[in-house]
Amino acid sequence: MTLSRLSCAPTLLLRMATSALHSETDRFTMMETGRFLNESKGWSVVTPPSGGPDPNHPSAAVHTQGSQRDAQPRATSHDSHPGNHQSHTIAPRAGHRSDEGTLRYLRAGTGAPVVLLHTVRTQAEHFRSLIPLISDQYTVYALDLPGMGYSEIVPGASYDEPAMRAGVKRLLTELDLHDVTLVGESMGAVLALTTAADLPERVRRVVAVNTYDFPGGIARSSLLARVVVGGVLTPGVGPVVAGVEPKAALRRILQGGLVDKSALPEDYVNELLQVGSRPGYPTVARAVYQALPSLIAARSRYPEVKAPVHLVYGEKDWSRPSDRQADKELLPAADFTQVPGAGHFIALERPDLLADLLNAEA
Repeated sequence: MTLSRLSCAPTLLLRMATSALHSETDRFTMMETGRFLNESKGWSVVTPPSGGPDPNHPSAAVHTQGSQRDAQPRATSHDSHPGNHQSHTIAPRAGHRSDEGTLRYLRAGTGAPVVLLHTVRTQAEHFRSLIPLISDQYTVYALDLPGMGYSEIVPGASYDEPAMRAGVKRLLTELDLHDVTLVGESMGAVLALTTAADLPERVRRVVAVNTYDFPGGIARSSLLARVVVGGVLTPGVGPVVAGVEPKAALRRILQGGLVDKSALPEDYVNELLQVGSRPGYPTVARAVYQALPSLIAARSRYPEVKAPVHLVYGEKDWSRPSDRQADKELLPAADFTQVPGAGHFIALERPDLLADLLNAEA
């Protein structure tokens, strides 16, 4: 390849990625109803005016980047939807890492604690269909991972596996949770396992759903995802591609993780787009995609998990049989369930199955 062709490669990739995004948009009618989750099913939505959450919103952080930090760590709560769930925040700890931001999480129910951990380009509301099915048996905590959902975006923060795991550990330690059931899907499944390895005294068991610890990750889901993720990861043009997210393209990429395409609610897609419009979020999204090697490397921690583990895979998950077998060999005592006719996002597609699994051992 000549030097001139090499120099043009990033521009060509940018054109390919943006063309793929916009062609997907053209294939669908964009139904902009103006109705987001605060107008349906009792889930709140806000467009933060800065990199941090809106301080006036019930799910807001107690500070934004650059403001004075609290002298002591504390959690705040807001009963934004009585009888459904509460939205809470945990402030950064004084004297800890400068890139530690405010975390937002949802809480519902009564009983032993269960912590729900979402995946790439999603947030706590990923579990909105599961939460009501288990809140009679558990106190449910659904975390927005650092920089994602409405957790604070801290400029320069890391979003590799150890940094994300640190956010999960903050939730458990600052709320002083014990006898915890950790439930993670995809990236969240990896974090559930590594957090259990770090905090064995606090974790009762782990339910790891479709672990996201294999080469390619979401790029295995479809040609569109491969083009877009490849563009996002490309030096130079990556930040531009990360900031281009037509609704139809996001919908199609996420549907690549579903066998039943109707399991992706339209208002949830709207919620994700609303969150994706936060200043700084494209940088977070790109960093999370770049973190896949750290998630693969985290598999080395699996044998350290002392708590009982249940591995759950959708029959049509992006992982291959060899990927699943490799994890089973690292966790030989783990229970194993394969869900017929399900894809990567079982919390969306089969929340009833996860609820049955959890409630049976409450």
